[in-house]
Amino acid sequence: MIETIKKYCNSLTEYSRYKTREVSIGDVPLGGTNPIRIQSMTITDTMNTKATVEQSIRMVEAGCEYVRITAPSINEARNLENIKKELRARGYSVPLIADIHFTPNAAELAARLVEKVRINPGNYADRKKFEKFEYTDQEYQEELDRIREKFVPLVKVCKEYGTAMRIGTNHGSLSDRIMNRFGDTPLGMVESALEFVRICEDQNYYSIVLSMKASNPKVMVQAYRQLIQKMEEEGMNYPIHLGVTEAGGGEDGRIKSAVGIGTLLEDGIGDTIRVSLTEDPEYESPVAIMLADRYVKRKNEKTILPITEAPIDPVHYKRRETFEVLGIGGSHVPIVVADYHSRNISSQKDLIDIGYKYDAVTDKWSIAEAAADAIYLGKQNIDFGVPENIKLILDYKEWEKLESKRLRYPLLNKEDFLRGKVFSDQLNLLRIKLNDLDDELTTKVKDDLKLILIAETDNENGMAEQRRLFFELVIREIKNPVIVKRNYVKLDTDKIRLYSSTDFGALLVDGFGDGVWINADIIEKEEALKYALKSVNDNETKAEFINRTLFGILQATRTRISKTEYIACPSCGRTLFDLQETTEMIRKRTEHLKGVKIAIMGCIVNGPGEMADADYGYVGSGIDKITLYRGKDIVKRNVPSSQAVNVLISLIKEDGNWSEDSKNDIF
Repeated sequence: MIETIKKYCNSLTEYSRYKTREVSIGDVPLGGTNPIRIQSMTITDTMNTKATVEQSIRMVEAGCEYVRITAPSINEARNLENIKKELRARGYSVPLIADIHFTPNAAELAARLVEKVRINPGNYADRKKFEKFEYTDQEYQEELDRIREKFVPLVKVCKEYGTAMRIGTNHGSLSDRIMNRFGDTPLGMVESALEFVRICEDQNYYSIVLSMKASNPKVMVQAYRQLIQKMEEEGMNYPIHLGVTEAGGGEDGRIKSAVGIGTLLEDGIGDTIRVSLTEDPEYESPVAIMLADRYVKRKNEKTILPITEAPIDPVHYKRRETFEVLGIGGSHVPIVVADYHSRNISSQKDLIDIGYKYDAVTDKWSIAEAAADAIYLGKQNIDFGVPENIKLILDYKEWEKLESKRLRYPLLNKEDFLRGKVFSDQLNLLRIKLNDLDDELTTKVKDDLKLILIAETDNENGMAEQRRLFFELVIREIKNPVIVKRNYVKLDTDKIRLYSSTDFGALLVDGFGDGVWINADIIEKEEALKYALKSVNDNETKAEFINRTLFGILQATRTRISKTEYIACPSCGRTLFDLQETTEMIRKRTEHLKGVKIAIMGCIVNGPGEMADADYGYVGSGIDKITLYRGKDIVKRNVPSSQAVNVLISLIKEDGNWSEDSKNDIF
């Protein structure tokens, strides 16, 4: 068991907002009992006052409550005054946040002009050269003393001017000193920030906000949990800023953001949100609002069996141990179930939406990388042959009637299962909710090595209830594989995408789940959203949308890789090329490279550290100049932008990681 002191939220079974201290940021206070605040960041040149003001206004009108602006040098910091004056003259009182890297003098000036400054402890007065790997205790303390000397002046300015400060750690920008002592770990991220917090507290300065960002949602979630644990140990209660950095754009960026941010919101963690998309910033706030609004009226109507100690380690990932049943569970990646119970399947063409294409001439199937592994048919059957890898699931009473049960498996309820009739000798599936798991069922489930559980819930706090079921399975030492099923009623595609990413993602990042299954009743968008995500295909079916969403969630949680992963930072005033255009260009050329991770960074601030686990990096190093990385190692410097994508592809080919795009031959 994990000791109670290791808890990271108020409750593992009831929704309860984790209360932090209130910090004043202009006239929009943060933390305490205030609502979850929404923020975003401009991507204009900070020296272009007009463009920055116009974009800030669009952000505010899209729901942004704090506007962050980069100030990479003293000149940009100075121009924040002009930007602020123009916004106020036009009737906008939105608090401004200066984003600082590397430049203490810019931070000290900005702190006199705006309501909040953000510093990155890995870049601010700290060394990050990836050169020194051994620090004695004396050397470590000397580095801290040097940091204190450079940092205290900013603290004093903030204290004098009533300016708030975010100490924001990024996973990829930890200093050499932190890397040496704590490694490239969530704990290292936490300690990197708390070293600066302790300096602030020595100066009696407490207007602090903390963040722990990473491009990997697992790392991000673990870091925030450890942050709360460490704050509890040291008597701290600072507001928490949530975000997944370098999430990318489009659907993938929204899914990855929801996995990380939503997981923490489910446990009541988070006082402000920034969704980092490789898109214009006015597209970020509506996503953050949709995530936050889900918890505004969250209630605890259906009691969940309480638990005070988690039977897993919440800050170190370990997949729940299960045995294998017909390729499900064990060491296999989670499967995807397509729900066709309300859809009439009349021919092979009906399966193209979930990754299967049939060629009648050759009588062969083509199977996409993101093809569903099982189909729930409910009360129907299909009268044509299917690929051998598909598992067809039917309601038990319909399955009993079948003459040929090949590739077909029964879905049982508790009553069916306990009656003890003859089932499939290969695979059976049992629908189960938390309250179903009594001693009688436990004994029978544990004895059945052909049984998979289907975890269901109708609780508004559905993730918490399903997680509690997994806790109970661990406690009772039940090792049957579990497919997580969620039902979404009368929701539009935007909400289903974000809610399902939260609900499944929160379980998957804790090692829970051997499969995912959505049944959804999709409605048209509730209103015409100016900044809504356009559909990938306006003519897509419900099955196609759900299948793609589920594979996207598995990709974001890194539990099943079915496509190329892009780690792309959001644009900002530091970006040295058109990030959106370049990301899309690279995506079009490389999206068929399954499992390859490519980082696209606008400037050196976000590279190489922020692309810590990428295979290749494309980083702006000057006007019209790109530096290419293999991992963290520079391969080519100052490549002209017009040639850089081709050089990147040549590098991938040189490493033997290239394959020709065959997707058009399949679909």
